[in-house]
Amino acid sequence: MEPAALSPRARSAALRRMANQRLDVLVIGGGVVGAGAALDAATRGLAVGLVEARDFASGTSSRSSKLIHGGLRYLEMLDFRLVAEALKERGLLLQRLAPHLVKPVPFLYPLTGRGWERWYAGSGVALYDAMSRASGYGDTTPLHRHLTRRGARKLFPSLRKDALVGAIRYYDAQVDDARHTMFLARTAATYGAAVASRTRVTGLIKESERVVGAEVIDLETGHTFAIRASQVINATGVWTDETQSMARERGQFKVRASKGIHLVVPRDRIRGDAGLILRTEKSVLFVIPWKRHWIIGTTDTDWALSKDHPAASSRDIDYLLERVNQVLEVPLNRDDVEGVYAGLRPLLAGESDATSKLSREHAVAHSVPGLVVVAGGKYTTYRVMAADAVDEAVHGLEAVQGRTVGSCVTENIPLVGADGYQALWNQRRQLAANSGLAVNRIEHLLDRYGSLVLEVLDIVAAEPDLAEPLPGAEDYLQAEVLYAVTHEGARHLDDILTRRLRVSFETFDRGVAAAPYVADLVRGHLGWDADQKEREIEHYLKRVEAERESQRQPDDHTADAARKGAPDVVPVTQVGGSRVGDAAVDG
Repeated sequence: MEPAALSPRARSAALRRMANQRLDVLVIGGGVVGAGAALDAATRGLAVGLVEARDFASGTSSRSSKLIHGGLRYLEMLDFRLVAEALKERGLLLQRLAPHLVKPVPFLYPLTGRGWERWYAGSGVALYDAMSRASGYGDTTPLHRHLTRRGARKLFPSLRKDALVGAIRYYDAQVDDARHTMFLARTAATYGAAVASRTRVTGLIKESERVVGAEVIDLETGHTFAIRASQVINATGVWTDETQSMARERGQFKVRASKGIHLVVPRDRIRGDAGLILRTEKSVLFVIPWKRHWIIGTTDTDWALSKDHPAASSRDIDYLLERVNQVLEVPLNRDDVEGVYAGLRPLLAGESDATSKLSREHAVAHSVPGLVVVAGGKYTTYRVMAADAVDEAVHGLEAVQGRTVGSCVTENIPLVGADGYQALWNQRRQLAANSGLAVNRIEHLLDRYGSLVLEVLDIVAAEPDLAEPLPGAEDYLQAEVLYAVTHEGARHLDDILTRRLRVSFETFDRGVAAAPYVADLVRGHLGWDADQKEREIEHYLKRVEAERESQRQPDDHTADAARKGAPDVVPVTQVGGSRVGDAAVDG
């Protein structure tokens, strides 16, 4: 199938379609579960719409540890079912669904005690490997290996000699979470779903106590309209309770937000060829290789403040630096931190007062006729969550309409960019020679776009100047900026610098130098006049400064207040005008 482009024109067409066509399923929320549910429903032959109030993955789904993993710590909690489920999903993503986006990564588990700890930890990791193989999708993931202290420090020279007596090396996987979520939305559009970001649900439509759709506003134009749907899926993560309240009914479960922050430091600050997994008194700490950087995280604390923009405080940053420095030969300090990001985990409330002990299981409920709610879970198992939510919606469709709908098929649906990826990887030197780009640039593009790299190279061929690195963010090409708008649904400067590229946490200036260049590149494609271009740049700079200021504050409340100092970006057109169904196509 021809991959759909999430272009400005495609967004307008999707909005018109949702305004004028009754859908089988409307999904609210463009995070990983919502995008996964839209893909699941579309591949069952249903008429599907997906709306997201901000950008795809703008909440939790772009702020994770970037890991696709079974969760070793859940073995210790004896949650074997969750681990087995997650390991199967890890294997599916690595081998079939998204090999261009999900990659294996080695980790060291340092041992600090003698005898019993090696036996205890080794037994757990051996069970982890065995469960992976038993899933039928673990053959390509290397098995664990026991290492001496010398062997561990050879693999990770920055480890202090007195920080371990030995180690176990095992494998998990990692992903660029924001790009993967966007690829899910794009794949859903390829299979016929109407997909639109920057479209906020303002209310649910009820008839005879049944939810039959939603009132929405196109935040880009201010147009308001209704979307009619036989079933609505609420996949809004930490905003589940707020969306549920629009039905004026009490939900069957509550969602509690837990804040996790991550630090990003340059790769040369730590010498190592694997990641680390470390125990702390509160949670598990990861040191994760990430291209030319390391990601260090995470915290796990209750959060009851702004869900739109969770803030990392100075205390959070000090906590991570203090814990990681306990095992590093050369300690890190604040000057080594090039990026910080904070996210909220949606946890099912009720099991425990400590957020680290709250369930990572998910729940699905048909609490109001016509409204399915899905919440909880972890990033790795998004596909299972999506399937369960769509199963529940299908049950409602079949009960009301008497129709028969097929079962979930997403286990066999690769994301766009997966087909042909391996062949193009093998041909990467030829691609480099034909395009005039260096081989390492082609490898970078292949691991971000898969076989869709050919679309990016078409832009380079048409406009050779776009083969140049982006000023201020030289890891990325200027062609990638343009592609983010023409094919990947980016609508604003923040969408590009924070989620399509990861400049906002991969550079010390957090994208400030790159912002004017990016705005110049995309303004024509997004219809920005000079004033809008300046607003976009000003908004981005204020957002960066607000985040920096929040990270200087001592606690959550002061950090939250500082982060709120930067309002959301002002759209091109203010509220008013015609209804979406009558609007002209832009782009």
